[in-house]
Amino acid sequence: MSRRFTFPSALLLIAIGLSIFAVPAFADHGEGNKDDQEQIPFNDLSGPSRAVEVVEISGLLDPVLTDMMIDTLSNIDPTETLAIVFQVNSTGAVVSNEVLVDLADHILDAPVPISFWVGPSGSRATGPMAQLVGLSDDVGISPGARFGAMGESIFSENSNYQPFNLPIDTDLISETVGFNEAFERELARQSPVLPDHLFGIEGFEVVIDETADPPTVEPITQTRFKKLDVVKQFFHTVASPAVAYLLLIVGLGLLVFEFFTAGVGIAGVLGAGCFLFSTYGLYVLPTRWWGIFLLVLAFFAYSIDIQAGVPRTWTAIGTISLIFGSLFLFDGTPLSWITLVVGIVGAFAGMAAGMPAMVRTRFSSPTIGREWMIGETGEAIEPLSPNGLVKVRESVWRATTNRATPIEVGETIRVAGIDGLWLEVEPEEGAAKDYRDRSKNK
Repeated sequence: MSRRFTFPSALLLIAIGLSIFAVPAFADHGEGNKDDQEQIPFNDLSGPSRAVEVVEISGLLDPVLTDMMIDTLSNIDPTETLAIVFQVNSTGAVVSNEVLVDLADHILDAPVPISFWVGPSGSRATGPMAQLVGLSDDVGISPGARFGAMGESIFSENSNYQPFNLPIDTDLISETVGFNEAFERELARQSPVLPDHLFGIEGFEVVIDETADPPTVEPITQTRFKKLDVVKQFFHTVASPAVAYLLLIVGLGLLVFEFFTAGVGIAGVLGAGCFLFSTYGLYVLPTRWWGIFLLVLAFFAYSIDIQAGVPRTWTAIGTISLIFGSLFLFDGTPLSWITLVVGIVGAFAGMAAGMPAMVRTRFSSPTIGREWMIGETGEAIEPLSPNGLVKVRESVWRATTNRATPIEVGETIRVAGIDGLWLEVEPEEGAAKDYRDRSKNK
């Protein structure tokens, strides 16, 4: 079958891949009560026209997120915006300190109040994000969330920026605080859900619906939510360590699959797409070049034994390279054990077991062009009891003996038949019939 794959079809497949990976996250906006707000009659809707803009920041601070934050802060219109609230869940950064300092300058120079909410429950603000959070005068935290572990300062020694106005040797350099401790230390106010945090912003107005039982708090000030668009969300996702690593593994695996099959090219196109997208993530993330080299070497090594049809020395080399390449691929952003298990076990199973079986199945039926081998003699290069390797005309083949007597290394064998990629062989001495003579009598 001819292999034809049009360029529009390739674009369609890449578009499908984009739709799979680029699923934007949706924010959870809960509702809460606030009893200490100014009580305004419920039917009085003459509130301010300015709105609070909530910007969701989740994941590592990469170029996509920092650009969105700087763009938001650079285009604030004080006549339309009451305050900016960054809803954060971030544990690290993969951009330079210069970019982070520029972001800090924008936070401090903003024409409206900048507030941070570390939430919802389970969220973390550590590393550079914790330092940025500490620049704000208004920080909220939800139960189950934590911030701190700021690490090495992103600011120069001559800088006047000091997160939370704490001393240089604060325990928050290595430790984190939670809901109660942050409130007790006056580092943040308690905001169980986002509406609670919004209600505490100066100028944010609400009304009390006293007709409800119990009375409820309803906001007058409008809230706008801002997220990454689909394309930017996709590239932000690709730049996460787990996704970049798995895309690289899948891409290399599909390219090897395409090399050994006579398909229509779909695997090759998808493999190339995964590999190319992974290169963006690897470029953005702190990647060790020798870690990438070990992963590429792993799949090259697997390919050698797939070609031979037997998992031997190169399979062992490939597995060792795969393990060490996976463990040390990223510098400072280790992969979770779940991601490592999926990547290592999946690649090993596919390359050491799945691919050889697929190749044998793919080419097991046709034997045209190899009938000449029936009756040929060769040499056993490993014991056959009953399976092993033989050499026929300087080529190595997987073989099985059709006799109960094992064949030892170095013994002369004769090809008795062909089954796919396997040769059926027998000892030269003691064979019931010379198969070359039988083929001549047909």
